Amino acid sequence: MQQDSQQSYWDKVSKNKVFTTSLNINLVKHLIDHNSYVVDFGCGYGRTLNELWSKGYKNTMGYDFSREMIKRGQNEYPYLNLKILEHNTLPCDNGSVDMIILFAVLTCIIDNSAQISLMQEVNRVLKPGGAIYINDFLLNTDQRNINRYESFADRYNSYGVFELPEGAVLRHHREEWIQQLTQEFHKETMEKITFKTMNGHQSNGFVFVGRKPF
Repeated sequence: MQQDSQQSYWDKVSKNKVFTTSLNINLVKHLIDHNSYVVDFGCGYGRTLNELWSKGYKNTMGYDFSREMIKRGQNEYPYLNLKILEHNTLPCDNGSVDMIILFAVLTCIIDNSAQISLMQEVNRVLKPGGAIYINDFLLNTDQRNINRYESFADRYNSYGVFELPEGAVLRHHREEWIQQLTQEFHKETMEKITFKTMNGHQSNGFVFVGRKPF
């Protein structure tokens, strides 16, 4: 299964990958306070939660499928709450979370249906008025990326999905798909950005901040 192979990849690279995108607290500080319960879904080794912790947001929880990523995070940031996620559902009650963070999570989920299921799970656990903060990748137009999008389009029946030489299968997204995926949330922010990937390349990306309707 793809999830099993993806988990094996992230376990394998957990000790040396450095994630580069950072959280812009100014986009969400009007939506949460220091007592808000924030969940990082796909937290990796906890780098983003550590950013929040340093700014005084300490009621947080991080979940990830990769045992080795969680182990690394527990070693680097022993004061954070980081747990292995065994299933696609979060161990959170309905309407119990003030903000969900999804940093470079969609890129690891290549199927539309699986991304839709993820957003439904986010919607389930968020409180009415709760916030979602997404940071992820958009399609690029440089020749290197065009070549790999075209190379794998037939294999995965999706333009934007590609394989890395070291084994990961990732996806870059059309802006229209992100708009469709997030349509259940009231949009606070949708910004296009450019950032460095974990392998040192420049990529188009976006930040979306939305709120679950009351």
